[in-house]
Amino acid sequence: MIQFERIQQLNNISLSKKGNFVIYWMQSSHRTEFNHALEFAIEQANKLQKSLIVFFGLTGSFPEANERHYYFLLEGLQEVKLNLQKRGINFILQKISPELGIEKLADEAALIVVDRGYLSIEKKWRRYLSGKIDCPLIQVESNVIVPIEEASDKEEYGAYTIRPKITKKLEKYLVPLANRNLKSSSSEYQFDSIDPYNIKDIIVGLRLDHSIKKLENFKGGTSIARNLLQEFIKNKLDKYETMRNNPTEDYQSNLSPYLHLGQISPLKIALEISKTKRQAREDFLEQLIIRRELSMNFVFYNSGYDKFESLNLPNWAFETLDVHTKDKREYIYSLNEFEEAQTHDPYWNAAQKEMVNTGKMHNYMRMYWGKKILEWTETPKQAHEIAIYLNNKYELDGRDPNGFTGVAWCFGKHDRPWKERPIFGKVRYMNANGLKRKFNVDGYVEKIAKNENKL
Repeated sequence: MIQFERIQQLNNISLSKKGNFVIYWMQSSHRTEFNHALEFAIEQANKLQKSLIVFFGLTGSFPEANERHYYFLLEGLQEVKLNLQKRGINFILQKISPELGIEKLADEAALIVVDRGYLSIEKKWRRYLSGKIDCPLIQVESNVIVPIEEASDKEEYGAYTIRPKITKKLEKYLVPLANRNLKSSSSEYQFDSIDPYNIKDIIVGLRLDHSIKKLENFKGGTSIARNLLQEFIKNKLDKYETMRNNPTEDYQSNLSPYLHLGQISPLKIALEISKTKRQAREDFLEQLIIRRELSMNFVFYNSGYDKFESLNLPNWAFETLDVHTKDKREYIYSLNEFEEAQTHDPYWNAAQKEMVNTGKMHNYMRMYWGKKILEWTETPKQAHEIAIYLNNKYELDGRDPNGFTGVAWCFGKHDRPWKERPIFGKVRYMNANGLKRKFNVDGYVEKIAKNENKL
């Protein structure tokens, strides 16, 4: 079922029978299952008695893009191409800024359907295209369970304010989505397209940061994400509630990179988890639905999500950080020292190395990591810039609403005031002794060092 609340027309062009085909502009939902935009496009193509093509524009100018991110992305698109071919749908992959690639194809299109990303650049692409084409542009939201505007019409204060709004609408949206059959194949159409299997050749020709190389521990693709989900349900979910904050163990789902690129649907995950009787089911769904969709709410309603001065922090957080900006710092580190993991703190250094070497830092250490950057820089603004830069550069799930929101949380976003301290003021504080009380943090350092030696 595709709820009408997921669907928005982005221009005022009426639908007609002119045009040779329908286009699905794949922007943020890199998958062929549980993809409302794809299924809506198939429905419309069938109604218009036309074929469907899927377009993906690969640009090297995406902010902070590097080889690590693009290898993972292209590995996922390999599966997309294969699965679309099985359904009689032509997949076009071109090296071009997406909105310009679609504009070139639009003259032959009866309708263009696009999925929904929440970052500023994705909004910019859609705005540009909506004013350049002579056919309808329809957006279909598929990367959240409850559509953004349905959950809330404003930027929410915290999880406790958005939770009841989402919860009361979950029953309507937490329903399966079946694949449709396309009646008219588009395999006969010939378009210029590059092969996603030639990743090395593709990467060389893109203007990317080539210093951050591909990873061996993570490979992109819906099938891999699906296997990780089943492994998590079978072997980890029982202990998720008690062990998820212990970085010496592996009880996290490791699905965030796949959610980031839309290689797996949050709806698919939620339905699979909901089927289980496991003890930690509700804890996981809280993270997947409430916390994740709170981050989408923040990025959607706050265009300054990546700038410290525009975070719209609670008044108490902004004021307390401002008051304590001049507090003496025992340590101050440069961006380079942070990036090279050259602080005095072996726990922070281990977390930084985990991120650099594996593309994913354990979530609990990610909080500690961000808090310490705030403590060891001259101003909160500088700390925020450094945290965003490092997170976006090395994390496979960087450049994502969850990442921007997680960094903002370290500065008081979506949190409450705590006991006042130097530098932090009333913003939540974390220290090494807290790590030691919760788990064997020295074991974590040893684990990271051992893995680093294997690389």
